Amino acid sequence: MNTPQPSPVRMREFEDQVCLVTGGARGIGRAVVDELLSRGAQVNVLDIAGAEDAAESLGPRATGWSVDVSDRRQVHECVDAVAREHGRIDVVVNNAGTAARIDLEAMDDATWARDLDTNLTGTYLMTQAAIYPHMRDRRYGRIVNISSISGIMGGPFSSGAGGGRSGPAYAASKGGIIAFSKWVAKEVGSLGITVNSVAPGPIATALTQDVDYPLDHQAVPRMGTPDDIAAAVAYLASPRAGFVTGETLKVCGGSAIG
Repeated sequence: MNTPQPSPVRMREFEDQVCLVTGGARGIGRAVVDELLSRGAQVNVLDIAGAEDAAESLGPRATGWSVDVSDRRQVHECVDAVAREHGRIDVVVNNAGTAARIDLEAMDDATWARDLDTNLTGTYLMTQAAIYPHMRDRRYGRIVNISSISGIMGGPFSSGAGGGRSGPAYAASKGGIIAFSKWVAKEVGSLGITVNSVAPGPIATALTQDVDYPLDHQAVPRMGTPDDIAAAVAYLASPRAGFVTGETLKVCGGSAIG
C-alpha cells in the first residue's frame, strides 16, 4: 500500500515563511522542524543545548540559536535578531519543556519552578516577544503552543522505570498554556494572528522510553509519534488555519476523549 504524499501546493505552503521552534533540537520539536522544512519554511531552531548542531545538519534553511526560553533577555535578543535577519516572523511553535515525574508530597520548590518557568513562562515570553511588535506590525502570525493532555486530565496514569504520572507542576504548567492560549487568541485575533495549542497524549520519545502507559484503554491502542504531533502543528501554523483560534487540538489516540 502506497503512503499518500503531500500535494506540490501543500509542500510549498510555508515557502518564504519564517518559523521559530523552541525545544527544536530533539523529540517533538525536531519533528516539527523537519515538517516545516519539508513544506518550504525557513526554520529557526531554538534550544537550550544542541540547536546549532541540529540546524547545521538540516541545510541552509535552518538556523540554530542557543536560548533559555525562561530568560527574557535571551528570548528578546533571539526573536529580534531573527526578525532583523529575515525581515519577518510568521510562525512561533512553543515546544520547549521539562517534565518532572514527582508526586505532590515529594515536590520541591526548585522542581516546581523549573517546570513552570520553562513550560509556561517560556511560552509567555516567546509569544509576547513575537507578537509585539513583529506579528502585530505585519498583521499576520501563527502561534502554536504545545500543551499536553496532562493539562486537561491532570496527568494520565503511567508506570515503569521512568516513573509514574507526570507531576503536578507539569500538569499545572500545561493547563496554564491552554488558558493562556485562549486569552491571547481573544486579544490578537483582529490583528490577523491566531493562537492555538496542541495537547499530545503518550508520545514515543527519549523522555518516555521507560514509561508504561495503559494503551489497551485508548481508542487507538498505540503510542503516538513525534510526527503525529508535527502534522497537527503544521496545520495550525499554516495559512489555511486562519479561521481557527483559541482551540486545543488533542493528539492522543483518544486517551482524553471526554
